[in-house]
Amino acid sequence: MIVLYDFPECPYAQKVRIVLAEKELEFETRLVDLRKNEQRSAEFLKLNPLGKVPVLVDEDAVIYDSTIINEYLNEEYPNPPLMPEDSYGRAKVRMNEDLADMLFTPRVELLQAELRRGEAERDGEKIRRLQNEILQLFRRLEHPLQSHRFVAGEFSLADAAFAPGILLLPKLGVEVDPSLVNVQRWIKELHERASVQAVQH
Repeated sequence: MIVLYDFPECPYAQKVRIVLAEKELEFETRLVDLRKNEQRSAEFLKLNPLGKVPVLVDEDAVIYDSTIINEYLNEEYPNPPLMPEDSYGRAKVRMNEDLADMLFTPRVELLQAELRRGEAERDGEKIRRLQNEILQLFRRLEHPLQSHRFVAGEFSLADAAFAPGILLLPKLGVEVDPSLVNVQRWIKELHERASVQAVQH
């Protein structure tokens, strides 16, 4: 049985749950409450010395880091494939996943944290800057999405990485420019995908 050490609001754990859903894999969830610093417990640090969720345990295999977990799942459970067969195609998926993990998701998290503050404490300039940086990233995706249904061709590990943040856009006050028709179509498709909808429940 696959066990996922998880915190429901963590976007990196969510991207693993999307891949598990795409593969239709059964798994058990073990809650690691980040609000109580359970990720720093001695027991959890034995699984991941970096003290971060998610961690996946599959029989004797213990894997941490969402990107490494998802590549493991794709190799160990190859159907449906979430990486292309060709090396350049896989590189494009990895580069887009890196955009999601290193540029998009951190800005979503910073914006979310700022908007959680009381109105008097919010930094309006910081909010506008983060919103604009997210929109700039979408402008970079518009051209590739012109010739692809998803960011690197078919639905892949890269789309799974973007999806958790995409779901939050309405709450973050981020409105995609209507001229970005391909980005808007892609966002709509992500919202409609069963694996993505599953992480909202």
